[in-house]
Amino acid sequence: METIVNVNNFESEVLKSEIPVLVDFWATWCGPCRMLAPTVSAVAEKFSGKVKVCKVDIDENIPLAEKFGIEVIPTLVVFKGGKEQARKMGLITQAEVESML
Repeated sequence: METIVNVNNFESEVLKSEIPVLVDFWATWCGPCRMLAPTVSAVAEKFSGKVKVCKVDIDENIPLAEKFGIEVIPTLVVFKGGKEQARKMGLITQAEVESML
């Protein structure tokens, strides 16, 4: 299951997480984002308890999009220990998402 994060809980949910976090930066109007959503959900289910999966709507959280330099969506970013470890942009396969972890 994905966790919805925003400017208020990003630090506690993502940066201070005990386990790696996959963050999906997306927007409701973005077709490729909607196409990627089932893949992100499948990864969340497969890696439940090992990886936290979070979603950030960039339209509602502009400061986060700016802070992390999100210029293309969808963008998936993996954080471990509060630091960015991997980033992929655009519509990617489940195998590509899993390879980031």
